[in-house]
Amino acid sequence: MVSQQARCIDELIPLMTRWRRDLHKYAEPGWLEFRTASIVADELEALGYELQLGKEVIDEQSRMGVPPHEILARHEQRAIDEGANRKWVNYFTGGYTGVVGTIRMNKPGPTVGIRFDMDALHINESVDISHVPVEQNFASIHEGEMHACGHDAHTSIGLAVANYLAKHREELTGTYKLIFQPAEEGVRGAKSMVAAGVVDDVDLFLTSHVGINVDLGTVVSGIDNFLATTKFNVVFKGKASHAGGFPEEGKNALLAASSAVLNLHSIPRSGKGQSQINVGKLRSGYDRNIIPAFAEMQVETRGETTEINTYMVAKAMNIIKGAAQMYDIDYKVEIVGEANTSQSSKQLKNYIQKVLSDVPIVDKVLDSAPFPIGSEDATYMMNKVIENGGLSTYMIFGTDLAAGHHHEKFDINEKVLEIGLAAYIEIIGGIAKFTIENEFR
Repeated sequence: MVSQQARCIDELIPLMTRWRRDLHKYAEPGWLEFRTASIVADELEALGYELQLGKEVIDEQSRMGVPPHEILARHEQRAIDEGANRKWVNYFTGGYTGVVGTIRMNKPGPTVGIRFDMDALHINESVDISHVPVEQNFASIHEGEMHACGHDAHTSIGLAVANYLAKHREELTGTYKLIFQPAEEGVRGAKSMVAAGVVDDVDLFLTSHVGINVDLGTVVSGIDNFLATTKFNVVFKGKASHAGGFPEEGKNALLAASSAVLNLHSIPRSGKGQSQINVGKLRSGYDRNIIPAFAEMQVETRGETTEINTYMVAKAMNIIKGAAQMYDIDYKVEIVGEANTSQSSKQLKNYIQKVLSDVPIVDKVLDSAPFPIGSEDATYMMNKVIENGGLSTYMIFGTDLAAGHHHEKFDINEKVLEIGLAAYIEIIGGIAKFTIENEFR
């Protein structure tokens, strides 16, 4: 006999695939997810969720790496032209593209927050016919914008979870807050949602990612080794002059930036754990016979702990200041992204490992990632919930990949959509028993 849960999943698989392919085709980077957020709001409203939108869920002062006004306005109009509901877009004007949907079950229980990120990357998607999105006509139509990390899958799983909760209010317990977050790439968005109080009332916090070098059918119940990180842009401002006629009158911003780059990569690494720095972009000057009056750098640091990352940032700032002083030029540093380290709660990891071990389409459940991991701004949400006495975890749903994350040929095996939904349904179904057994709230 086919179970009620299995029937529900079977009904939602075509919807998840349709949502994922639509979002992939209309990819939108961080703070520009006007169409994506509108689709989410449409679906949640139809299901009876209480909605909080835009500035209700995003603190203006805590946003990082927000595009200029003209880019925001252009993408907002593009979203409307591509079918976004104007009713919702009005809430998102200025790039406040966050959505939180709340639904209360008919039985009392904890408040469970589940976070799904929505943004794409600034990458040109492959046009090779062997690339499945090209072959099946759902490759991104937006030049320089692509879902190359699976957030289209995350949002689709989130909408399917929303459907499941709405249709099973009678037998489930507690309150569910579905958090659809903008601007995860560059770790820019979660901090502002935390500052807006989105997770202040959350008792149990869940979030997840597809892929990350984990095989299809394998689920990781909790990640403990995210790296703390800081992303920052540097602008050196000098003075232009004719390089042949009056070189002594110029102030060479390129030399200052070059000195900084070499010394940044020479920072002594911490003996307390993993530490990294990378200058990923350097742009300067106008022409060969002009002293460069400006130079721009994009830099990131990472650390195994927040303390190590802070050490790397402090060293970097001293070097940048020293390089500017050496060449008598001005400089400006802008922090455009940050994330801390976080630990998944052991009780929640163990619970997930236990309940998912009986799910037929899950082959294996690991309690930790068997490899080094990058950075994630969901750590802000995880840490806030734990600080307030709750429990948090970050899961990985493994999938076959056509190419690695952040690659022009990135693509997933869409079977992971079913696995992700089935995992969330199983976890949700046991929340009542989990809270009793753990004497939790």
